[in-house]
Amino acid sequence: MLDKSKTYLIVGLGLLGGKYAQVLSQKGYNVTGITHSQSTLDYALQHGYIRAGKNADFEDLVKEADCIIFGLYPTVLLDWVKQYGRLIRPGTMVTDVSGVKRGVVEPVQAALPEGVEFIASHPMAGRETSGIAHSAEVNFAPANFIITPTEKNTQAGIDWCRDLAVELGFKRISVLTPAEHDHMIGYVSQLCHAIAVSLMCASDNSELANYTGDSFRDLTRIAHINDKMWAELFLWNKDNLISEIDMFESALQDMREKLVRDDREGLEEMFRLSTKRREAFDKK
Repeated sequence: MLDKSKTYLIVGLGLLGGKYAQVLSQKGYNVTGITHSQSTLDYALQHGYIRAGKNADFEDLVKEADCIIFGLYPTVLLDWVKQYGRLIRPGTMVTDVSGVKRGVVEPVQAALPEGVEFIASHPMAGRETSGIAHSAEVNFAPANFIITPTEKNTQAGIDWCRDLAVELGFKRISVLTPAEHDHMIGYVSQLCHAIAVSLMCASDNSELANYTGDSFRDLTRIAHINDKMWAELFLWNKDNLISEIDMFESALQDMREKLVRDDREGLEEMFRLSTKRREAFDKK
């Protein structure tokens, strides 16, 4: 179990960082925060998400922290660690919420002082909204949590990260390598966003709200997207995402060819396979 006598510092009080702060504070943990925005800091303090916080001259908060959670984009995380990582005390446990791991985990581990353990993780609980004002909308209970250790991590570090996930409310926790994580995320997350965005960009659909059904709404919900974050995530994992796009194009082309050939049985076979796989997915 997590130690409530320790101080938990959240660096980056956005959607997920804000949710971490909210849940931990509500459960009686001593939570502090660092963020670049004064309005975000004010919101976090006014709503009791953090006990104390700063957006400048925050060296004391870093030095006081026993555990640190980075709620930052990958490039910002790397820059922050290069500039301020030296302030983190040996013995501190550190994790993140980043949606990509290759190119992030090893450089962060290498940059941190001796005795600081960075055990990367990914809460699969994002939304189409962003910012701390929407963090209360996030629900960890039905979401998955992925821990991505390397050979530099200890069992104690993995156990701490697992305990953190349990305390936050995640019910299903998995352990993958950074490479396995990025391969998986290219399909189950990034490809889905790519399809939703492409569907919205394929034609001017400004009038569709007048007569569309639930199918279009459901498929395009995540097309309301954080442009800066997702552009970064796509590019950091572009090899996996390009491979998944190619696979999807092949499946879509297969359907197109069945339509050209009036292949009703072929279409029905695809639909039966789709239904079978979705049913198996729902059971899990």
